[in-house]
Amino acid sequence: MSNLKPMLLTALKSYDKSQFVKDVTAGIIVAIIALPLSIALALASGVGPEAGIFTAIVAGFVISALGGSCVQIAGPTAAFATIVAGIVARDGMDGLVIATVLAGVFLILMGICRFGSLIKFIPYTITTGFTSGIAVTIVIGQLKDFFGVTYPEGVRPIETMEKLAAFLENVGTVNPAALIVGAVSLAILIISPYIFKKIPGSLIAVIVGIFMVKFLPLKVSTIGNLYTISNALPSFHLPAVNFEIVQAAIPNAFTIAILAAIESLLSCVVADGMINGKHRSDMELVAQGAGNIASALFGGIPATGAIARTAANIKNGGRTPVAGMVHSITLVIVLVVLMPYAGMIPMPTIAAILFIVAYNMCQWRTFLQLVKTAPKSDILVLVVTFVLTVVFDLVVAIEIGMILACLLFIKRMSEETKAESWVYTDDDTVAVNENLRMLPAAIRVYEVSGPLFFGASDAIEHIVVEESAKCLVLRMRAVPALDSTAMNVLTALTKTCESKGVTIVFSHVNEQPMKAMKKAGFSARISQLRWKEQKRSLNKIIHNTKKPEGCCEPISQQSSGFYNKWDDH
Repeated sequence: MSNLKPMLLTALKSYDKSQFVKDVTAGIIVAIIALPLSIALALASGVGPEAGIFTAIVAGFVISALGGSCVQIAGPTAAFATIVAGIVARDGMDGLVIATVLAGVFLILMGICRFGSLIKFIPYTITTGFTSGIAVTIVIGQLKDFFGVTYPEGVRPIETMEKLAAFLENVGTVNPAALIVGAVSLAILIISPYIFKKIPGSLIAVIVGIFMVKFLPLKVSTIGNLYTISNALPSFHLPAVNFEIVQAAIPNAFTIAILAAIESLLSCVVADGMINGKHRSDMELVAQGAGNIASALFGGIPATGAIARTAANIKNGGRTPVAGMVHSITLVIVLVVLMPYAGMIPMPTIAAILFIVAYNMCQWRTFLQLVKTAPKSDILVLVVTFVLTVVFDLVVAIEIGMILACLLFIKRMSEETKAESWVYTDDDTVAVNENLRMLPAAIRVYEVSGPLFFGASDAIEHIVVEESAKCLVLRMRAVPALDSTAMNVLTALTKTCESKGVTIVFSHVNEQPMKAMKKAGFSARISQLRWKEQKRSLNKIIHNTKKPEGCCEPISQQSSGFYNKWDDH
């Protein structure tokens, strides 16, 4: 059960004052970084600015306290923005709360069932595809605010393509003042990391944006124009629940859970490399589940580990979960003291911040590298997942992407499974090539290679039992796995051989195929006594054949391998 033990308990055993000072410093710095990001991501998700800070406070504290990583910082992330905005638009905040709570339950169950290591089975092409797609959807969603475009009354696009269409239709209403503020904010975000190493560029952009709108004749929409700002602390809210709402929320909850698991564990892996540590993946999933449940019930949105904030924590000396907890406490103070001033932040500045977030997460270099170097099937999965994320939504993209990846993998594996007959030649060929050994033509030998499963069972169906054959040998030393569909085909082949009076021999059967044969009752059908009878029958055929037609095989595959080692199977 050590894998389900919070890392905080381990860290506190050797905790000291010097590390506490480092953790407090790192936590405060990360909170400063998280403040504008949390507000921006909340607005991109279609909820009020307070929801982003509530998420960073509640989920951040719970996940740090219970998590399986020493340095993970959790909060709202860009990966959830599109799907959350869609849920809020269709089902309201109560629908989002139910979906997030269900996602938390799924995450806890995944951790308890030790699914932490199974996340690696989600193909890299799918994660790259939907991550790049999310980045594009964020950019499209922020075009309106960055350019100050005005939509007609009643136009409230929800889907990404609807937002793009509405923007293009109303592009003539661009506000030059908004474009100026957005461009200056974007320039600050790009340039500031090269000048100010310790101060977050997003904080500088927010301050400059506020001053521009406050002291220059620029009429630009601010957060206060669109949302009611409150500095109240998070409060518990339990939505009305019924079976229909829960049933409708399950697909979204599943997507949120998978996203949270992938992003948090990926962040943990990156953090492990930075601190030379090792996280507890199952405990991290449990913590993510608990954090998301708490966040939803206290006015927040879905949360997960944030790579950028986690890296900032590490670079500033944070080495225990205390830093993440300090980050949450600092945000509580900021919420109470500074939240009223958040209403002055210009919307183009928020859009500029999200543009940078989208750029940092888009992985365009990785995307292009995969397109250039990956197999065609992987490129297909990558592009399809990307397009579906942008055109439809994340749920469809992940579902179709996984189905397509599995089908293409099955096809690829089936192409590796073969049943090839040894090449039968004449006596003259044997005389010329001394590396070949004689074998009677009455003995037909097939080398079976690759996994025998439902997608490749037709390889067995291609084995031909000729009239002259008295014995059929299937060499299975290169068969690592066998499933019930292939087992059924082998049974049919055995019956065909029996009907023709042909002895069938299974040589060098590996462990898993042998277990499958025993479980299916196949080994009982061909008992150990039958194996010995087959051996005697084979030896009789060899010794009684005086002038065999030549059958040759390289010494590397010589026939002695299956009678000198007859009992290997």
